[in-house]
Amino acid sequence: MSDQMNRMLGDSPARTIVKLIVVSLVVGFVMAMFDLHPWDIVYGIRNLVLDLWYRGFHALGAVGDYLIAGAVIVIPAFILLRIFSYRR
Repeated sequence: MSDQMNRMLGDSPARTIVKLIVVSLVVGFVMAMFDLHPWDIVYGIRNLVLDLWYRGFHALGAVGDYLIAGAVIVIPAFILLRIFSYRR
């Protein structure tokens, strides 16, 4: 039974709990630095679903705007990284 538990968790239960506590502290600290709260994320997802429901697929336009805004940075950075790694 304990071998199956270790295989499922990837390590012993005690070490897994310690790892989860440490990662939770780090993520909590980073979220506090950026003034993010867990309920903000939950409400954001809830509002996205409600917007999709009430306004139909017109709300997906906001997702498209985010996609385009991110692509303006990501695509040139990707191209530059590929060019610099091609030289090697």
